[in-house]
Amino acid sequence: MADVLNGSPVRPGTDQSTSELVQKASEQITRLVRDEIALAKAELAEKGKHAGIGVGLFGGGGVLAMYGVGALIATLIIVFDIFLPLWAAALIWTVVLFATAGVLALLGKKQVTQAVPPEPKSAIESAKADVDEVKHAIKSGRSRA
Repeated sequence: MADVLNGSPVRPGTDQSTSELVQKASEQITRLVRDEIALAKAELAEKGKHAGIGVGLFGGGGVLAMYGVGALIATLIIVFDIFLPLWAAALIWTVVLFATAGVLALLGKKQVTQAVPPEPKSAIESAKADVDEVKHAIKSGRSRA
């Protein structure tokens, strides 16, 4: 019988000592873990490649959408030019855009303020309660002994 992994002849399991069996098992587990890590690296590299391409395409779509918004704004200015002078139409849409940007900035600032500090308070309190419970259980276990 030959060792499939190493290609060397092997004594039957009953002829091998316990230390040889433990050493062999250790080597096989190490090899298995290394192979699994290599497989995981290859899989993550492939997924990373797809994610990178996807992010690039998504970014390209975002840039084109921004150009579309610019074209829409220019179209709205031209439509307003039918009723008003061109400068007035452009000024109205400029004010509308800056007002909208200001409102969005204030809403964003409010959201960021609520997110700071970035510590999970409920999780920390829960962990502290767990630690206190374990301490209490240890103290009550000692008093019983």
